[in-house]
Amino acid sequence: MITEAPKKSIVVLGNGISGITTARLLRKQTEESLTVISEETPYFFSRTALMYVYMGHLQFEHTQPYEADFWKKNKIDLVQKRVIQLDAEKQQLVFEDQSTLHYDRLVLACGSVPNRFGWPGQDLDAVQGLYHKKDLDSLEKWSDTIEEATVVGGGLIGIELVEMLHSRGKKVHFFVRESSFWNTVLPPEESEMINQHILAHGIDLQLETQLGSIEGDASGRVCAVRTSFGNFYRSQFVGLAVGVSPNVDFLKGSGLELGKGILVNRYLETNLPNVYAVGDCAEQREPHPGRRAIEAVWYTGRMMGETLAQTLAGNKTAYQPGPWFNSAKFFDIEYQTYGQVSNAPDAKKEDQFYWQHPLKNCALRLSFHPKTLQLLGGHSLGIRLRHAFFDEWIRKRSSVNEVVKRIDTAFFDPEFSENYSSQIQNAWELKKSKIAFRL
Repeated sequence: MITEAPKKSIVVLGNGISGITTARLLRKQTEESLTVISEETPYFFSRTALMYVYMGHLQFEHTQPYEADFWKKNKIDLVQKRVIQLDAEKQQLVFEDQSTLHYDRLVLACGSVPNRFGWPGQDLDAVQGLYHKKDLDSLEKWSDTIEEATVVGGGLIGIELVEMLHSRGKKVHFFVRESSFWNTVLPPEESEMINQHILAHGIDLQLETQLGSIEGDASGRVCAVRTSFGNFYRSQFVGLAVGVSPNVDFLKGSGLELGKGILVNRYLETNLPNVYAVGDCAEQREPHPGRRAIEAVWYTGRMMGETLAQTLAGNKTAYQPGPWFNSAKFFDIEYQTYGQVSNAPDAKKEDQFYWQHPLKNCALRLSFHPKTLQLLGGHSLGIRLRHAFFDEWIRKRSSVNEVVKRIDTAFFDPEFSENYSSQIQNAWELKKSKIAFRL
């Protein structure tokens, strides 16, 4: 009697963009048993769309790009449980209920957890971040009883929380540690533009302000906050948006080599055989030039998933992220960034051209080498530009002269985004004359 050998099993821990991209693309190339585990929700959803659910623009089911039967049709098993341990010797995961799941190959795509820094009162009710679906549910639960709220942290999640609460008519205190909003990333002009835009929406923006403590009422819910200087603000909700860290605590003692995240090589392999890591939890041992070791960004997570799917299907492929790209929104000001744009450039290594609309919240900044004029990067505020054009210009090391000459090609249809190419080109001519004089 001939019996078939059991199928090899691939287990993906995490159903965010990196884990699901790996599983979905891998299924197109292999018949191996494939299981995706998540404790958060049974189905993949767009995490970046959570704010729009709260603001009433979407229903939660609209954030799920695949129908519920997609997974069964594609023979991808879904498990909604919490993993508490990796037993690498037995090649199995241990769940909170002490049941186990064997794997032949394991993809760790376990994401991030919000940072907390030991503030008094940080565990009170109605004190939270905005990362998981349960955070959205919790915020919705408290919303009707919030009159004033405090958001701590001047980054992208922080301003999302501010906009969400503002959309429901809440008075929002916004604590930003730095002297200007996101000035660790944005140059002074853009940072000040966003400061003024936040204030124009009626937000109580408090720069150079740090959280000191969170105070609770008799029921255990937050009722106020104090700054590190002792200033008092009433608040029935506190949003902690002070960054995230890789979700790796449950992996300690497993034999995996950990830094801040799970250490991986260019092929996204860990030190353990048949164990890989992708997305927010992965830390590159040798980061690509100009890139960070950990990049908790949607599009890099997707690219890691695409890369690893190739390797797991037998076509070993190195992770090559290419030029940096990210996008965000500050209320109604869209932001896109490409390549290298320093907030405080070294004049020997980087020069910049900046154009800002005299009346509107629109700006473009191009970064280039001061001698060769090679484009290093660019970012825009209030202007919608095509990613593919900037990606090509940076990869081909195009001259900033050529980029400005062709900048109109990077604009979207004027129906969706006004074209400012002529104004930008005129401003560049003035900048170019100063460069010629200097050279």
